[in-house]
Amino acid sequence: MKEIKAIIKPFKLDDVVSALHNIEDLPGITISEIKGFGRSKAKDTEDAIKDGLHNYVKKIKIELVVKDDIVDDVVKAIQENAHTGNPGDGKIFIIDVLETIRIRTGETGEDAI
Repeated sequence: MKEIKAIIKPFKLDDVVSALHNIEDLPGITISEIKGFGRSKAKDTEDAIKDGLHNYVKKIKIELVVKDDIVDDVVKAIQENAHTGNPGDGKIFIIDVLETIRIRTGETGEDAI
């Protein structure tokens, strides 16, 4: 199992989610509104927001845990549909998951996702 975390531009969310809906056996996703900055420190972007002493850019974080056999499909869907070719398109992180437990039923491993 892998956890996939993707940070994308907010206006690309519908495109990414639509593409993910087409992947068979996708267990589900979690979406969060976040803010942050990259190498440019959000200085030279028109969508920068000032919070305290620093500038940030609004982003969306998508998180999902999937079976190993669909990782490539999920990553491809996110990458192709979040891409604009401009700085700040985001990042995708792929992390090994050692165990999963469904709280309601006590199922573990892949059965729990």
